[in-house]
Amino acid sequence: MIEDIQKRALHRTRILEGQLRGLGRMIENEDYCMDIITQSRAIQRSLESLNRLLLENHLRTHVTHMFESGAEDDREQAVAELLRAFDFDGR
Repeated sequence: MIEDIQKRALHRTRILEGQLRGLGRMIENEDYCMDIITQSRAIQRSLESLNRLLLENHLRTHVTHMFESGAEDDREQAVAELLRAFDFDGR
């Protein structure tokens, strides 16, 4: 994994851990539903941010190597993985 992306991804996971603990406390305390939903949506955005980092790493490393290898199987695998990452593979 690219060092900078790894650091940012680990930082993002620590933030997510805190957000999830906070969400659990909100549910336990029976906070106002809209406040809980707002926190839940913030967690979803944080997860999307993490996914973007992971996808960036995959594109800059594995996908690049797959296309540079020149092997048709590698290119097809890279395309299939990207389609799956964006939920375009029909599963």
